[in-house]
Amino acid sequence: MPRISEKEAGSSNMLAVLDMLAFSEIGPKLLASSDDGYNVVVGGGLFGSYADHPRKLVPLPRLGISSTAAGRYQLLQRYWDAYRVSMKLQGGFSPINQDRIAIQQIRERRAIPDIEAGRIRDAIAKIRNIWASLPGAGYGQHEQKIDDLVRAYVAAGGTVKE
Repeated sequence: MPRISEKEAGSSNMLAVLDMLAFSEIGPKLLASSDDGYNVVVGGGLFGSYADHPRKLVPLPRLGISSTAAGRYQLLQRYWDAYRVSMKLQGGFSPINQDRIAIQQIRERRAIPDIEAGRIRDAIAKIRNIWASLPGAGYGQHEQKIDDLVRAYVAAGGTVKE
């Protein structure tokens, strides 16, 4: 469950999108065995402090890359550094700041009107270049099936109008 309020998020559909992204990026097993994904490091490890992004470069030999992705939405260190400054975020890499950045990334892709209208498939298409687990992201990593994402979104309370 996102830590941001529905009022700050803008809608219950946005809260459902955040839960859907966590399902997609983190997966249900790791969500259940972590702080709802907020303290997850890429590859399945956990970090212990929200004072700052964990800044851990994790080798992913199966993909032939290394990554600093961390948190519920697997935010890279360099993006945390940029958003922390541009959004004037206080309170470190806290769960609510992770939620705020994910919403800002969605806003930048102009997907909020689709989310508010329940056009979740259109919203996913607009934000897929941000999250490698979304269908059509094209990063060479495992991509979720669109129908599974829509189910996760609906299970989190999102409405669909297609």
